[in-house]
Amino acid sequence: MPPRSAHEEYPTWVGFVFVFNLIVGTGALALPSAFSHAGWILGTLAIVVLAFMSYVTVTFVIETMACANAVHNWKRLQFIKRDRVIEHDEDSNVETIESLVEATDTDSDNEQARLVEQPITDSSIEQMPLNIMYCRKTYYSLSSKIELGEMANMFFGRSQRFLFYFCLAVYLYGDLSIYSAAVAKSLRDVACAHNHRANATDDDDGTERCWQDGILTRLDVYRLCLVGFVTVLGPFTFFNVQKTKYLQLLTVLFRWLAFSVMISIAIHRLLAPVDSTTLPITPKRADIAGIPYLIGTCIYSFMCHHSLPSLLTPIANKGRLKALLSLDYVLISAFYLALALTGIFAFADIKDLYTLNFVPSANQTNGLLKAIEYFLALFPVFTLSASFPIVAITLRNNLQTLFLDAAQLETYHFFLRRLFFPLLAILPPLIVCYFTESVSNLVGFTGCYAGTGIQYLIPIALVLSARRTCDNMIGRGIINEFRSPFKGTVWPMIVLGWTVACLVLVTIDLAI
Repeated sequence: MPPRSAHEEYPTWVGFVFVFNLIVGTGALALPSAFSHAGWILGTLAIVVLAFMSYVTVTFVIETMACANAVHNWKRLQFIKRDRVIEHDEDSNVETIESLVEATDTDSDNEQARLVEQPITDSSIEQMPLNIMYCRKTYYSLSSKIELGEMANMFFGRSQRFLFYFCLAVYLYGDLSIYSAAVAKSLRDVACAHNHRANATDDDDGTERCWQDGILTRLDVYRLCLVGFVTVLGPFTFFNVQKTKYLQLLTVLFRWLAFSVMISIAIHRLLAPVDSTTLPITPKRADIAGIPYLIGTCIYSFMCHHSLPSLLTPIANKGRLKALLSLDYVLISAFYLALALTGIFAFADIKDLYTLNFVPSANQTNGLLKAIEYFLALFPVFTLSASFPIVAITLRNNLQTLFLDAAQLETYHFFLRRLFFPLLAILPPLIVCYFTESVSNLVGFTGCYAGTGIQYLIPIALVLSARRTCDNMIGRGIINEFRSPFKGTVWPMIVLGWTVACLVLVTIDLAI
C-alpha cells in the first residue's frame, strides 16, 4: 500500500459530491414506487429510520478502515524497529525497548511533537528517529486505501471470509440483474411508446403488441433488447476496464439533470390547474403491507459501504469527515423524500422504474418537451451502460477470489481464468432477467437479502473484530480519532436486531 501522491488527493467538497453521487443511483429510480405502496406517512418514517441505520454502519466501516491502517502501521513499525535495534548494536545484547524510549534524542521538543502528530507513511517511518517511533500516538489514520476485501482478510477467519465474498457476489449479481432489466425495459418502452396503454402492467406485456401491425409482443421486444444489451456490453467482462474520471463526471451530470427535471415536472403537475372532470390524486397515508417492499428498496438506495475506502481515503482533510457524511445523509434523505413525495402526489400510478412515467407521448407536439421525455426515458440506458462493465468485472474478480487461490491465479487453465468466470458473471443475470422484467422485485430482493449483508452484517462483524484486534495488538491507550460515535457493543446489537427484523418481515411477505 504505497502512500498517495498529492495529485491523487482531492478537497473535502469533492469527496462530499462523490459520496452523494455513489449513493443516489439506481435505487432512487425504484424508490417512488416502493414509497407509494407503503403510504406517504409510513414511507417517510421508514426512509428516515433506514437512512439513520445506514449512517451508523458507515461509521463502523470508517472505524474499521482506521483500525486496518493501524494494524498495517503497527506491523510496519515493528519491522523497522527490529532492523534498527539489530543495526544499533550487532555485537552486543540488544537493549530493551524501555531503555530506548528513555534515550535522549538530538531533536528539539517541537520537532518531536511534529513527528508524533504527522500521518504515518512508509517514507515517514524510514526517516523517524527511534525514540519517536516508540512513543508513537498516531497509529490510526486513513492514509492507506485498504479495501473491504482486504479488511475481511485481515480481521476475518476462513469461513467468515468465504461468507463475505459470497454475500458480495450475490449483491453484485443482483446489481447486474437490475441494470440489465432496467436498460432493456427502458429501451422497450421507448420503442413501443406509441402503442401502449397508460394503465397497462407487466402482466399485459406477454399479449400486448409492441407495434399495432407488428407480430412482436412487448415481452418479445424486452427480451430482444435484453439479449442485445448483454451481447454488446458483456464482452468487456473478459478484459480490464476502469471507469475514467471524465466518464464519472459525465454520469454525474446526466444523473443530476435527469433527477432535477423529474422533480420539476412532478411539481409542475401538482401546481397545474385541475380539470373538473379529473379526479384528484389521493395517495394512501400508510399501508403496513408495503413496508417489506420499501425496506429492500431503501437498503439498496442507501448503499455505499463497499466503495467507502476508494472514496474517503483520497480526501485531503479528513478532520471533517464525520460532518461530511452526516450532511450527505441528511441531504440524500431530503432528496429521496422530495423525489418520492412529488411523485406519488403527481402520478396516480407510479411505475417500478420511475423514469417510465415519463415515456414519450404520441400526443406530444412540442419539440423541446418531446426531447426531454426521450432523455428521461433513456436516462437509465446512458448511466447504467457505463456502470455495467465495471460491476461485471468486479463480480468476475470476486468469483475468482471466492473459488481460486489468488496467489496462484496464473497457474490455472486459460479457459478457467479468462473465459469461465466472465461467463459465470454475465450469464446468470441474463437468465434471471429473461424470465422476469420486474425491477421492483429485483431491487427488493437484492436490497433486503444481499444488501443487509453488505450494509449491516459485514460492518458489524468487521468493527467488532477490528476493535478486539487493535485492543490486543496496540492497546487501549492510543485513541482512534475515526472511531464511530456509536461505541460499545450496544449499537452493533441494535443494528443486528434491526437486520433480523427486516429479514423476517421481507421473508414473511414473500412467503404469503
